Amino acid sequence: MIYAAILSACALTLVSPASAHEYKLGDLTIGHPWSRATPPGAKVGGGFLTIENKGSTPDRLVAVSASFAQKAEMHETLTEDGVSKMRPLKDGVEVKPGETVTFEPGGKHLMFIGLAAPLKQGDRAKGELTFEKAGKVDVEFAVEAAGSSPKKQMDGDMKGMDHGSMDHSGMKQGQ
Repeated sequence: MIYAAILSACALTLVSPASAHEYKLGDLTIGHPWSRATPPGAKVGGGFLTIENKGSTPDRLVAVSASFAQKAEMHETLTEDGVSKMRPLKDGVEVKPGETVTFEPGGKHLMFIGLAAPLKQGDRAKGELTFEKAGKVDVEFAVEAAGSSPKKQMDGDMKGMDHGSMDHSGMKQGQ
């Protein structure tokens, strides 16, 4: 019995604080907010997470803010005729009851515009999510390696998209 208790305690200490983290707000669970490390001089970064609605009524993510950027927006990447395009999600993102919405590379994602400094691997960057019904929740984005993905292989990676040279409208600078 004592041996089992010691093994359980040891197993708990092996859980890394850098592993997935989550936040709860009413019926919503926000899973593992993360971002990729950015190179020096980068003015934009991306944010990724999941939002699960365990309630019986829909809610909507209506705003995002980040202490490390001038502004934060919700975007979606679409591919039309082989060309990837980003568009802002001005009306936010609905999270229906019993569903999980995923913000990931190549799909819905957060854009951090006007970075105050590069995002460095291993850091935690403070942000805030605002929901229409549930209200506001403070989160920390775990900064992971540049090019990292929440899955071993992700078919919808943002390869070929140059976020570093796009302004907030999604247009390449200088166009």
